[in-house]
Amino acid sequence: MTAPSLASEVSLPTLARLNAQRPDNINTYDVAAGWLDAFSKAVASGDIDAVLVLFLEDGLWRDMLALTWTMRTIHGASRIRKLLEARLAETKVDNIHVSTHRDKQPSLFEVPGLVWVQAFFDFETAVGVCSGIFRVVPTANGQWKAHVMYTNMESLRGMPYKVGPLRSFESNHGQWLDQRAKETAFEDADPNVLIVGGGHSGLDTAARLKYQDVPALVIEKNPRIGDNWRDRYQALCLHDPVWYDHLPYLNFPPTWPVYTPAQKLADWLESYAHSMELNVWTSTTVQKIDRDESKDVFVVTLIKADGSKRVMRPKHIVMAIGLGGNEPKIPDIPGTSEFQGKIVHSVNHKRATDYVGKRVVVVGACTAAHDIAQDFQRHGVDVTMVQRSSTCIISVKKGIPVFFEGLYEEGGPPTEIADLINASFPNHLLKLIHQMSMKRVIEYDKETVEGLNRVGFKTNNGDDDAGFLMMAWQRGGGYYLDVGASQLIIDGKIKLKNGSVKSFTTDSLVFEDGSALKADLVVFATGLGDVRIPLKKLMGETLVSRLSPIWGLTNEGELSGVWRTCGVPNFYYMMGNLALSRFHSTHTALQIKATEAGLYTTPYYD
Repeated sequence: MTAPSLASEVSLPTLARLNAQRPDNINTYDVAAGWLDAFSKAVASGDIDAVLVLFLEDGLWRDMLALTWTMRTIHGASRIRKLLEARLAETKVDNIHVSTHRDKQPSLFEVPGLVWVQAFFDFETAVGVCSGIFRVVPTANGQWKAHVMYTNMESLRGMPYKVGPLRSFESNHGQWLDQRAKETAFEDADPNVLIVGGGHSGLDTAARLKYQDVPALVIEKNPRIGDNWRDRYQALCLHDPVWYDHLPYLNFPPTWPVYTPAQKLADWLESYAHSMELNVWTSTTVQKIDRDESKDVFVVTLIKADGSKRVMRPKHIVMAIGLGGNEPKIPDIPGTSEFQGKIVHSVNHKRATDYVGKRVVVVGACTAAHDIAQDFQRHGVDVTMVQRSSTCIISVKKGIPVFFEGLYEEGGPPTEIADLINASFPNHLLKLIHQMSMKRVIEYDKETVEGLNRVGFKTNNGDDDAGFLMMAWQRGGGYYLDVGASQLIIDGKIKLKNGSVKSFTTDSLVFEDGSALKADLVVFATGLGDVRIPLKKLMGETLVSRLSPIWGLTNEGELSGVWRTCGVPNFYYMMGNLALSRFHSTHTALQIKATEAGLYTTPYYD
């Protein structure tokens, strides 16, 4: 039985709700250091009551591996007590101190009716080097108490990443090519980790593992790294800004455009794999995945580029085949076989220039639909967008910066620090903050949205008026970050049709209201299916039935099934946009490294 969502229990720590006053002359360092000193003493003595006194009754503790060896958001004093009773003594938290990093100094956040002090701290556990962020708020009696605690494992003790001062200092005269060829071939042994998929998620994970000395091999079905971006529709361009999209260890150069064209990203991924010395086999497919429970390994049959087979027995598998496994989701509509035009899904559409002089219908009204329709219009193609339900529209020019300001922007903090701050907000709490942000966005984008509504395009403000993020977390779509297509719809340059398609005839789509729309090409931009469907083809029903749902929010607000073992031992599903993959590739790699070192602990579930 699914536990009820905790979303309705989470609230903002406003001054009014806490019956508190804003203190005068807030010294952020003194507030942070004083609270952390009390917290450190309570932890050191194992006094859970003393720890809980420092939290609001409805405080939140989000943990990533440090205490729980999974990803949990614990809400409320009673649940936090259970966590500490189960893990505090065992984890051996010590060496707690305020971070001295210049970009991690305590800071004050303040909007009308809401104020908190945010501070970074560092600590260690029996096995991990960890960091954390806490936010304390003033209460009625003047005491500062924690509303949010975030703890995160950064690395394993005594096993740091081999980067910076730990990089290789050995001279290499004429041996590098042979060494790389031998390392990539895996002729004498199987890799400890097999990563299926050479997109950004797979490469991020491979990079994290390589510099922890864990042998890993990336399997990519396409001829070149980056083809998963290179071979998609030519108009594809990232709608996330460059500051949000860096890869581990190797940021985009300062000359990089804010919004990255797909073909440019494809070439960057290819160069990234080479520069980071990642072991990759291209033109290689997975034929079958079995599991040998007696030896705690997977048995994987690969078809290599030359047609030969190779059977490997890796300890770990990381599936990095994208949202929905890139499995198209197309509605089952009567008459499809009678239609004499062409029907494709957006994942298989390539270029608009092939259809100049034709009539095109794009079914769907979210990101891919807008990008594809805009490309058709740019090339003079008669294109109509079919909108079946309302869409959340947010402009990249004015709206998106509201959500990223102070983190992912020009002159913002280093990426790794921005990632920690971003992760420190539990998703149910982040939803409330985004509801506040959306009030500004609605004003900024008012002219565009009203223009869309005038021509019949249906809009919404996201789930519970929280913008696009929760829609992305829950279903991976439902929104469009506007880069220009909205104005084309307003101007009638992209035609609009509302309603659901009932059937096809030989040359038309017929709608529920009885109207028809002639078409030579129909592009279904209708999203992707359940990733477990393509996995069944590789792993079989028995193994896949053990997997938890992948993507969508749990009752605690954590994303389900990704970045950690998800039902089958040592099987991981790695996915997400460039930012999520960059950040959480660390967590996936740490779990694998800890398992290899015999340090991994059973995750905490209460």
